[in-house]
Amino acid sequence: MDAAHPPQPSVPPSPPSTREIEDRWQRHWAEHGTFRARDDGARPRRYLLTMFPYPSGDLHMGHAEVFALEDVVARYWRLRGYDVLNPIGWDSFGLPAENAAIRRGENPAVFTETNIATQAATAHRYGVSFDWSRRLETHRPEYYRWTQWLFLRLLERGLAYRTTAPVNWCPADRTVLANEQVVGGRCERCGAAVVQRELTQWFVRVTAYADRLLDDMDALEGAWPARVLTMQRNWIGRSTGARVRFAVVPDSGPRAAASASPGPGARPKHVEVFTTRPDTLPGATFVAVAPDGPLAAVLCAPEHAEALARHREAALASGEIERTNAQRTSAGTFLGAWVRHPVTDERLPVWAADHVLPGYGTGAVMGVPVHDDRDARFAAAHGLPAGSGETWPDVDDAITRLEADGAGERATSYRLRDWLVSRQRYWGAPVPVVHCPACGVVPVPDDELPVRLPDLAGDDLLPRGRSPLASPAAAAWRRVPCPRCGADAERDPDTLDTFVDSSWYFLRYCSPGDDGPPGDAPFRPGDARRWMPAAQYVGGVEHAILHLLYSRFVTKFLHDEGWVDVVEPFATLLNQGQVLNGGRAMSKSLGNGVDLGEQLDRHGADAVRLAMVFAGPPEDDVDWADVDPGAMRRFCARVLRLADAVGPAVGSAGGSVVGPAGGSVVGPGARSGAATHDASLAGVAPGSRAHDLRRATHTTVHEAEDLLGRSRFNVVVARVMELVTAARRASDAGPAPGEPDAPHRAAVREAAEVVAVLLSLFAPHTAEEAWHRLGRDPSVADATWPVADPALLVADEVEAVVQVDGKVRGRVRVPADVDERTLHDLALASTGVARATAGREVVRVVVRAPHLVNVVTRPTAR
Repeated sequence: MDAAHPPQPSVPPSPPSTREIEDRWQRHWAEHGTFRARDDGARPRRYLLTMFPYPSGDLHMGHAEVFALEDVVARYWRLRGYDVLNPIGWDSFGLPAENAAIRRGENPAVFTETNIATQAATAHRYGVSFDWSRRLETHRPEYYRWTQWLFLRLLERGLAYRTTAPVNWCPADRTVLANEQVVGGRCERCGAAVVQRELTQWFVRVTAYADRLLDDMDALEGAWPARVLTMQRNWIGRSTGARVRFAVVPDSGPRAAASASPGPGARPKHVEVFTTRPDTLPGATFVAVAPDGPLAAVLCAPEHAEALARHREAALASGEIERTNAQRTSAGTFLGAWVRHPVTDERLPVWAADHVLPGYGTGAVMGVPVHDDRDARFAAAHGLPAGSGETWPDVDDAITRLEADGAGERATSYRLRDWLVSRQRYWGAPVPVVHCPACGVVPVPDDELPVRLPDLAGDDLLPRGRSPLASPAAAAWRRVPCPRCGADAERDPDTLDTFVDSSWYFLRYCSPGDDGPPGDAPFRPGDARRWMPAAQYVGGVEHAILHLLYSRFVTKFLHDEGWVDVVEPFATLLNQGQVLNGGRAMSKSLGNGVDLGEQLDRHGADAVRLAMVFAGPPEDDVDWADVDPGAMRRFCARVLRLADAVGPAVGSAGGSVVGPAGGSVVGPGARSGAATHDASLAGVAPGSRAHDLRRATHTTVHEAEDLLGRSRFNVVVARVMELVTAARRASDAGPAPGEPDAPHRAAVREAAEVVAVLLSLFAPHTAEEAWHRLGRDPSVADATWPVADPALLVADEVEAVVQVDGKVRGRVRVPADVDERTLHDLALASTGVARATAGREVVRVVVRAPHLVNVVTRPTAR
């Protein structure tokens, strides 16, 4: 060889980057269909579901949290031997896309599908174990065909109906809002002040299921968060009591003739109130009605109309929570109307009062100041008499008297109102009915579904006080022959609330396929029978009332129709906390929004996932400003260094994690060289460093099972970190003098393999890479959960920490059953304690055998 060109030392290849590791294992999962639900009966089935995202921009850190949490469960169940269904889709109809399309002069599908592609790419990069073969998007005609089908079934059963009613109107979005979408008198979505309008709308009669929705929650106790059950119970608001009729005193003034004439504005003969305390009726001194309800308008005398109008406007601007606050004194307006007390025959004044809601009971209550603090404050504020403290013996006696006198009867009242499902916007599933001058409302036949949206864009989407589908641009779409008589007719111009789309999507996931289930059905009942109910549903508590209540209602309806066997869709519910930034909710308008894609570019998927899970229990809020993905990235690097230090076993060729008693916690599986490995573990001697490490390994597995069952995922991460430290120390230190090498190396390998399996729940790419470097191909996702050896969970010796004045000054190894006196003497005899107490007086010694001794001292008196 030329002396001028001496041989160069070989350069080791550079370690793969985080992105290269992620890409390699994501390709592997996709190519092998690792996370597809097999549904072949070979394994018991478990259905895990996360609330599907809305496609507005990229995924944000709230999605990062919920996806990381639900993937812990999905991967854990898979390792425990379950066939896991973990699907993904998009709730892709809705106002944001429509408003964006108006600004951009395009159809909402462009914005929607661009964002879905962005979010899908980010979700893939995040490494979530979704079954992508079951992906759905609610704006696709093949999906909303069945949303329309569901509406028609409700219509057939008399549970969907159309009526004129006062509704909440958002002047900014120019659409109707359900009561639940009005917060503090403002639109939940855009914040505009909500006003009332009279419109003809479509409703779904959820009140017909009120008792079942309430009573069936008893079976969810302990499986759903208590606060969610409380919120639903309060929203349904079942109260038992009586309806009491107060005769309206006839007008004697100029209104008398007008009010006597029939018609919708005529004064009623009675004001009917609902009360849970009919026994207090003798003490009633006034009647109060909702200022924004129909009774106030028809009872109000002309001279009080202006004051009522101001009161009504103020009440509409107030939130329901504010109006019903029991500690608040309600605003009141006298209506110039009177009623007769059904017992005393006294004239009682009728007032409009904030605390009375038009949608609860009859929209009217009786005021009994002596027996109700709120009534007492109202009476005092408005100069009304306090009344007597007289009562009837009990509620049942009161109802008996009322029924005998024809003045009332037993009744149950609900706070729950029927579900307003029509919207005056474009980007939703069209209401599948036709309006015929001769036939009236005619359902679109099933074989003509879906009723597809016309192709509108830009300014054609502006509502202008009515639905865009009622505009001239959609005239050709609206004109159709009546399905019943063939005459000219028109399609309904409204679209369905997006909560209808999400009320059944979990059932569609059960039956995969691009063309949907065979036999013209939204899903196969047999598929739903195998998978439902979802074993766990993961999502935010902000959906406690709307989405969850409607999903429960639809499931009960489909059960009654014979489509599903279950009456509850979700067996358990896990709510995650909110992700904040700097103490505030993330928002692009506040300048503190964070996109998940940006964080993946900066830190990598596993670091973000670990940081999110490690931040605290799932239900706690996470402030992204306080977490440290960088530290998690360094931890992942430590795991890979441990795997490299251990390396593949001689002759390793993959295998599964089985863990027979007495053998390796991760077991021999099918790999060659396993017998040698287990023989080495059998040679681990009690009291050796290898034995201590094995005890730590098996204890970690045992504790992880309990912690995962209680959703304490952050603590599991902490335990894995501790095991990595223990394994690394054991690897670096080697066996103690006189201890054999092979058992020690086998114990370190066992710990490293357990780390890979447990870490796969939280940092799957790092875990896969570590598993590969340990020679355990093909994939840790195909492993099985480790089995802890009970014999290694019983400690022969433990390490007791010795403190002096709260500071650690030493550690001593003692028998697990050491008594307090012996531990006391050993601690005081230790070198660290002697050094720390020199020149000081020992005041007392606190012993907590076998783990802790704390020596309390004070300076020696001179």
